[in-house]
Amino acid sequence: MLLLAGTIPVRDLPLLLGGIELTEQGVKVDNQVLDINRGTAAMIFAAYMISREYGLESPFGIVAGDIGASDGSLKIYDYLAKNLQQMDVSVLTFHYIMPDIKSNKKVLEKLDSLKKRPVLIADAGGMYVAKAGGDSNRYDVFTPDLGELAFLADEKAVHPTYTRGFIYHMDDDVPELIRRTFKSKNVARTLFVKGKVDYICQDGEILEEIDHPNIEALEAVGGTGDMITGIISGLIYAGKSPIEACRIAGRVNRKAGELSRPTPATQVKDIITHIPAALREVLKQQG
Repeated sequence: MLLLAGTIPVRDLPLLLGGIELTEQGVKVDNQVLDINRGTAAMIFAAYMISREYGLESPFGIVAGDIGASDGSLKIYDYLAKNLQQMDVSVLTFHYIMPDIKSNKKVLEKLDSLKKRPVLIADAGGMYVAKAGGDSNRYDVFTPDLGELAFLADEKAVHPTYTRGFIYHMDDDVPELIRRTFKSKNVARTLFVKGKVDYICQDGEILEEIDHPNIEALEAVGGTGDMITGIISGLIYAGKSPIEACRIAGRVNRKAGELSRPTPATQVKDIITHIPAALREVLKQQG
């Protein structure tokens, strides 16, 4: 099972758990339709599209409403801590979730007790809580943008807000930020660094840089980073190694953007629908 966990910025949205479906209105989890604009819903949609293309069982979503009070996030942590042992999870992705260190450690303890530990992926709040709790090396893949990478590179920061200025403004030297991040030893083994140039890294080494096609119009479209996390999750669920998934995802994300012929009015859901065609083209190019 691919399990995708994250919050939705909707007040009083209850905890939802179930197989992901696609409707004309958006993605559906536990009979609740989620609007696809960005964030967790975009990530879930992208992972669903990859899974469907490979003919896999639909991913499961576990989501709850949270507008910053941590109520929905705590419901997700609590459910996972109590029920992971009864769930056949092979890949688990954390996305937008409030960073509660104590609750996250409880989930990690349950994961460690499983006979077969799932591949663990994190973006956004999932990365923040892992890094702040000193638990990043228990994760397999992080997908930071440059701002989040600066936070990971600052060994003293416990939240992105407290990233020291001289590190935060090193975004013109991404390789140095990557070097600092791995030097801290508080990081996932594999990084997909999102930006104008995407960097794929493992064990402190930059393995590949992806910068083509470069679609400037996509810079104004929110949610493309969420897409990448979902695509990587779906590809690992399909049996790809983390590095192979990152390499394919970087190209699929850019190709889907190109196929969508974006304008300033383009929404991320308009790009996600091109994922299947983009995946076929990328795989064909790779032979």
